[in-house]
Amino acid sequence: MAKQIIKTPNAPAPIGPYNQAVLINGTLYTSGQIAIDPKTNELVEGTIDIETKQVMENMKAVLAAANMTFDNVVKTSIFIKNMNDFSKINAVYSQYFDDATAPARETVEVGNLPKYVNVEISMTAIEGA
Repeated sequence: MAKQIIKTPNAPAPIGPYNQAVLINGTLYTSGQIAIDPKTNELVEGTIDIETKQVMENMKAVLAAANMTFDNVVKTSIFIKNMNDFSKINAVYSQYFDDATAPARETVEVGNLPKYVNVEISMTAIEGA
């Protein structure tokens, strides 16, 4: 089966040689999303809570473009600039998942992220999950 490139104007356009997501054999692999408002193509300003909400809304749009929801997500990767922000990021993130069926996840503190943002999240989702 050929890979299907997923694109939506409801999430930020790629800023390099990559796509928002790729669907192959029923599995969706998303690129990392950062807090760019797709309407303005600018970073959102404000607290880590605002930044994380924008990231999750961007991811929601990418999932929707592949006819999926957060219920289809089986794995997430969260990259954060400061581990002290973990509880605030987690509070926003948890609003998008049911605790009983939440995906597997890793959270990693990194030295820097694209555009010097504070959080980046990527996901893997499965059709019918």
